[in-house]
Amino acid sequence: MSRIEEHGPLVDLGHERPQVPARARNLSPIVPRASIAGRALVAVVAIMTFLASITTGAVLLVSASAAEWQSEVASEITIQVRPVAGRDLDRDAAAVADAMRAQSGIVEIRPFTKEESAKLLEPWLGSGLSLDDLPVPRVIVARVQPGTPLDLAALRRRVIQASPSASVDDHRAWIERMRSMTGATVLAGIGILALVIIATIISVSFATRGAMAANRPIVEVLHFVGAGDRYIANRFFRHFLRLGLQGGVIGGGVAMLLFGFSESIAGWFSGTAVGDQFAALLGTFSLRPSGYLALAAQALVIAAITAWASRRTLFATLDDID
Repeated sequence: MSRIEEHGPLVDLGHERPQVPARARNLSPIVPRASIAGRALVAVVAIMTFLASITTGAVLLVSASAAEWQSEVASEITIQVRPVAGRDLDRDAAAVADAMRAQSGIVEIRPFTKEESAKLLEPWLGSGLSLDDLPVPRVIVARVQPGTPLDLAALRRRVIQASPSASVDDHRAWIERMRSMTGATVLAGIGILALVIIATIISVSFATRGAMAANRPIVEVLHFVGAGDRYIANRFFRHFLRLGLQGGVIGGGVAMLLFGFSESIAGWFSGTAVGDQFAALLGTFSLRPSGYLALAAQALVIAAITAWASRRTLFATLDDID
């Protein structure tokens, strides 16, 4: 009895739980903060976030480029004046240009010369060929004032009156193809993001079950002594939210750096066939500030999905313990 009085009470009965130093509590958490499984999950989340960010960035680049293409193509009208026996092609081309200038909503007319019209065929026929004997049409490009409605039917009537062999192309078919391509790209990006999220949920679920299996005796003791499921779940939620944020920051940060340096990287391949094709498809390779904000928000969403998947898996496991 004297020894007990000498050492004092072992537990402060005025509190609900023993007073353990904060350092000791941090060194012995319910879920180990540093483990091989935790590092592997961070790597998985980082890879998934990187793939999702690359997909989202590519979709944003293609969408922005397609919007610019549609705006440029929709603002131009192409007229072809084909040569016909018994008619002067130069005179017909000049008459069509005058008819276009008289149309309201047209702000610029550019008639192509015979040499310029023939040069347009070089990508298909090559250079150095004599095209004098070929019926090469004359091309006239008209630029429409943005936001101005254009009466195409009246324009076609005027053009045909000036030259019966002329045809007007408002590029509507190309615009529809661009819209279809943009829609298909967006749908493909959404599909890839869905697969990334599903793979992340599956990975987190296995990691949660692994952490529960490694710490099952501790969880069972806490569960049977009266600790609520919400109390235990919050510990796992914070743990996996921290891992998800680490992986999201790493994967999203690497993707942002890649897009930040993509314009410089594209400069190395400028002048080559591959570089020119990618430049024509994606433009300047640079994301807008809203694109970087979208990537950052996506990384946070993946981290939240990681924590949510862990919480759902944990409650299912605790129901099995019951």
